[in-house]
Amino acid sequence: MRGVWSPLIKLIVFAVVTILATTVLALLIANAGASGKNSYKAIFTDAAMLNPGDDVRIAGVRVGQVQSVNIVEQNRAEVAFDVNRSTLPKSTRIYIRYRNLAGLRYVALEKGPGDAAETVGPGYTFRYHEDRKVSSTFPAVNLTELFNGFRPLFKQITPDDMNKLAETVIAVFQQGDGVDMGATIGSLINQTAELTNTIADKDKVIGEMITNLTKVLDTVNKNDDQLTDLLVNTEKLVTGLAAQRGSVGSAISSVSNLTSLTGSILSQTRPSIQASLAGLKATSDKINARQGDVEDVLKNLPVKLEKLGRSATFGSWFQFYLCGLDITAGNGKSRLLSQPLVPLPDINHVLYTSMATRCWADGKINGEG
Repeated sequence: MRGVWSPLIKLIVFAVVTILATTVLALLIANAGASGKNSYKAIFTDAAMLNPGDDVRIAGVRVGQVQSVNIVEQNRAEVAFDVNRSTLPKSTRIYIRYRNLAGLRYVALEKGPGDAAETVGPGYTFRYHEDRKVSSTFPAVNLTELFNGFRPLFKQITPDDMNKLAETVIAVFQQGDGVDMGATIGSLINQTAELTNTIADKDKVIGEMITNLTKVLDTVNKNDDQLTDLLVNTEKLVTGLAAQRGSVGSAISSVSNLTSLTGSILSQTRPSIQASLAGLKATSDKINARQGDVEDVLKNLPVKLEKLGRSATFGSWFQFYLCGLDITAGNGKSRLLSQPLVPLPDINHVLYTSMATRCWADGKINGEG
């Protein structure tokens, strides 16, 4: 019996250890474990791949787990989580980060700017804001969009290029018959040394470039807020244009139609416009040739307009009135006769003179000084 009990005890111990190890491994894989009793909520714009049971960590240390992920406000994700902290700083920043390359994520709590003494209790909801300086939540980086950004580059790399690269690398280390190719490796090392020497010769230029780049980065760092505002405003502009892409497209089509219509109108009226411009040039030449007459007309025009306006003051008609009536008669002068045959008396008799102010010359009665 002693020979039977010894292997049996060993088997039982082995089974117990195996079960315990399997249980611990299962708990780790399932993210099961102690969770805090204090519940908080956080609003994110994107909580993809975040599931109930995922870790909540502070400085990489597990302090709780996610309880639920729900949709709120039509396009926001509300993440409810428990932590073993009775209070959290109100300035806490909450990030969704990748836990591994498989896409699993966790919630990270980090200290944000502000007074750490100002705290919030269980039930508090951390809100998202478009301004990153004010927002308390930050979604994870979208790797799909990141990889899609490299898609044009990946499209340029063909399988043939990769095959050529692999063949070149293989050719460096061996010949076709499998014998080490020492000469090729030596040539490769020599070329690498020459390249290194060339770079070393350009050390001053490279140093200046790094110095200038450092200055540029310092300037960018000093204007970080302005750069952030620029990027945010650019993103808002692009988003606005994208939202109004229908209107923008129709406006471009309308501009195209207007351009075509204007072109057709100008093509039909171009001869008339050319003739008008030619006539305008001829008229301008004549006016320039009689510049003196034009100046006289412009000089006398105010006086004429004043008198003309006075005659048309009372309506859309002209009124004329009698200021005076004189009779003048006499011998006069003749270029044929030196003396008249019958001497005639000289007559200069005023029959009527109006005393109205409108008949005054130079603002004085009868033009008297």
